[in-house]
Amino acid sequence: MENQEKPHKRRVRYSGTHPKRFSEKYKEHQPEKYADVVEKVIRKGSTPAGMHISICVKEILDFLQIQPGQRGLDATLGYGGHTLEMLKCLKGEGHIYGLDVDPIESEKTKERLKKQGFGEDILTVKLLNFRNIDQVAEEAGKFDFVLADLGVSSMQIDNPERGFSYKVDGPLDLRMNPQKGISAAQRLKEVTQEELYGMLLENADEPYAEEISKAVIRQRRIRPVETTTDLKQVIEQALSFIPEKERREAVKKSCQRSFQALRIDVNSEFEVLYDFLEKLPQVLAPNGRAAILTFHSGEDRLVKKSFKQFYKEGIYSDISKDVIRPSQEECARNSRARSTKMRWAIRAQEI
Repeated sequence: MENQEKPHKRRVRYSGTHPKRFSEKYKEHQPEKYADVVEKVIRKGSTPAGMHISICVKEILDFLQIQPGQRGLDATLGYGGHTLEMLKCLKGEGHIYGLDVDPIESEKTKERLKKQGFGEDILTVKLLNFRNIDQVAEEAGKFDFVLADLGVSSMQIDNPERGFSYKVDGPLDLRMNPQKGISAAQRLKEVTQEELYGMLLENADEPYAEEISKAVIRQRRIRPVETTTDLKQVIEQALSFIPEKERREAVKKSCQRSFQALRIDVNSEFEVLYDFLEKLPQVLAPNGRAAILTFHSGEDRLVKKSFKQFYKEGIYSDISKDVIRPSQEECARNSRARSTKMRWAIRAQEI
């Protein structure tokens, strides 16, 4: 009986040649098994489902100048692409701490990196918001290099259950950690028209903030806005006055901005970033280097202002004078790189 083979279990068949549902994308969910398929998707300028393509890797490594034996912090672990490249620079000596508030993705990333040879001896993953970098430094000591990539991971965008994209139907959640706080759907049940107008304007520079905020409140009196499709339809109705030729593009842009504004709100992203920037000099070792990737103007303004202020006070010895952007080749290969801006700062040797 011991030699009896287990019955072969066939993979579930799906209609058509390419499954459309996120949960059914079996090839792209196992990139190590289907590398050729994943590469085809990437060559087309798309990001495979369940994956994330790291942005500005060369620019980041060129600036951080990581040396074996150093201690580093990836404040926003995500898929772990940046972390992997930084770990390689350590050549087995030193340590990196990786932070993430997403309990779903951070565990997957920890296992993925472990399989590539980077276990707890060189990598510590913590389920912690990056506004609390001071807590990590208390345990680990000061860091020689720090990276923060403020973009939403592609895994979160692609998974309809997370509600980050208007392109697929799913619950309007938008929380980085779905186990804490209130969802975007719940927020829209409670928000006033004035609050929503301000949110759309402040968090996303939405030109149709007044029309959309009024439409949401109007819809709420009939039925709550609970799914990604619900919100998209409300925006479509709000912009119905735009000439038909221009409407499709206008709706697309307003959906992107509105989802961004809600995501920033439910995750308190500006407050979190402000706390991180205030604490950043405290956790950097003398001559320590920090690089930050931002993806919209509100984030970039906060980073620029903080770096300039601390440079003026002599806390940073040098800062980037201009933003660094991904190359044209990278943007062609990864469309999600187009809005990226990178800024950097170097801690002064003595204060």
